[in-house]
Parts: sequence; structure tokens; C-alpha cells
Amino acid sequence: MSASTDQAEERTNPAARLGFEPGQVVQELGHDEDVDNDLREGIEAVIGHTLVDEDHDDVADVVLLWFRDEDGDLTDALVDAIGGLNEGGAIWLLTPKTGRDGYIEPSDIQEAAQTVGLSQTKTISVAADWSGTKASPKR
Repeated sequence: MSASTDQAEERTNPAARLGFEPGQVVQELGHDEDVDNDLREGIEAVIGHTLVDEDHDDVADVVLLWFRDEDGDLTDALVDAIGGLNEGGAIWLLTPKTGRDGYIEPSDIQEAAQTVGLSQTKTISVAADWSGTKASPKR
């Protein structure tokens, strides 16, 4: 695939910018009616199968964690997410953007991530109403 084809796919499928790869097992936590279904469908198109939910009884390569301020304790949610993660895996923490219901301050995300031993590697806009923060366990 050429670089221009890769760039075109990134514009039409935001999941491509997140680094998902064919065959990965992606566990989705925190799914609710407000999630971005275009992003979800884009991820499924890239990985080649559906996302698995919290009942998945094996490890995942990536955990997709939708989290809003009213969802409870972010530190606890991250601990749960790490528990289902394959060695070398990553968590994409998806939170509402500034000014949206459920917004979480970046400092709160950073504090929770550090508390549970995660290193944040990047934060990007992943959909109209959602930002994504990629974090991996410190090894």
C-alpha cells in the first residue's frame, strides 16, 4: 500500500490512525449509547472481526475503554482494563472532549494512569465528541 493510500484511509477511517492491526483482539469496556459507532465500526473493519466485551475470558491485544466523569473511579476502571491486557498490549482510554457531558480533566487522566503504572504515549481526537489517550503498562 502506498503512503498516499495510507493517508487516504486515515482520513476516511479514524481507526487507522489509532494503530489497530488486522487480527488483533480488541476488548471494549464502558460501551453505552453515546459511543461513536463510526469509530467502533472502523476498528472492526481494520481488525477483521467484532470487538469483544467485558465477558471475554482471554487476554486482549488492546482494550478500548469508553469512560465518562460520571462512570465512577477512573483508577479502578484502568485497573480492570489492565487485567484483560496481553503483555505488550495497550489501552485506548476514550473520554468526552472539552465542553461535552462527562468531560475529564487531562490531569485526572494522567494521575489515574500513573497510579496504576501506565505510561501515556499520546492523546488525539478520535471522533467528533471523543478524545483518545493511549497508555501502556510500564515494563
